[in-house]
Amino acid sequence: MSARRATHAGSWYTDSGAELSRQLDRWLGAADLSHGPARAIIAPHAGYTYCGACGAFAYRQVSPVVVKRIFILGPSHHVRLRGCALSVAKKYRTPLYDLKIDTQINAELEKTGQFSWMDMKTDEDEHSIEMHLPYIAKVMEDYKDQFTIVPILVGSLNPEQEAQYGSLLSSYLMDPTNLFVISSDFCHWGQRFSYTYYDRSCGAIHKSIEKLDKQGMDIIETLSPHSFTEYLRKYNNTICGRHPIGVMLGAVKALQDQGYDKMSFKFLKYDQSSQCQDMEDSSVSYASGSLVFEM
Repeated sequence: MSARRATHAGSWYTDSGAELSRQLDRWLGAADLSHGPARAIIAPHAGYTYCGACGAFAYRQVSPVVVKRIFILGPSHHVRLRGCALSVAKKYRTPLYDLKIDTQINAELEKTGQFSWMDMKTDEDEHSIEMHLPYIAKVMEDYKDQFTIVPILVGSLNPEQEAQYGSLLSSYLMDPTNLFVISSDFCHWGQRFSYTYYDRSCGAIHKSIEKLDKQGMDIIETLSPHSFTEYLRKYNNTICGRHPIGVMLGAVKALQDQGYDKMSFKFLKYDQSSQCQDMEDSSVSYASGSLVFEM
């Protein structure tokens, strides 16, 4: 059976199962359940030292008793991908326990003709999906034999493609036994990221970054894919998971077009890896939020 190794364990997060479990328990215990049960979450994918505590606020909204399948949409950092790709692995290893991939759903998605396949090297090199696996394993540990995962690597999509993939996935989003994990960090600021937008009226640089990010977060909360696209075009904010977010918004829009509009998204936590004070500094921003379906 082909298994994807936990290639970032030991560097981006601890490879000690017991220590990792304690860390995740501590972060989840410090987060409030305030906007759940989540049907979809947006959460960061950096090293846990930087964003582990922030990510907990999204995962705290998950109700593991109802979840049977978890779609994980992560951006591609290392390969050029014009569409979306599925994993050839049968399971993903984590320091806690292995996560089983839903090969039946992979087959359904392949039949649409809109998905390609990651090779194992691409899969193992990519951190945007892996960084969510320990959190998924921890939140679901009491039901570890009762759920599957569907990892999807999301390429550089245009708005029309985001809408297309959103429409393809909308029926899965509508199913209350499915959870969507949208993997994204927010602003990557500094010369090393070739992005130094600075609104000096905000005062300190980190305040300008926060204002820029929160403007985008407010737009995501409106669930308008067009408004989010326009925001990105205006500011070019370096939100690395903008395409997975766009796919989620596309799925929501497809459901709204079918007459279902009882959905609300709320961001619950925002953080920065460091507070930039001058133009030589750099930082990455993190945000965690939850999409809820109101019945």
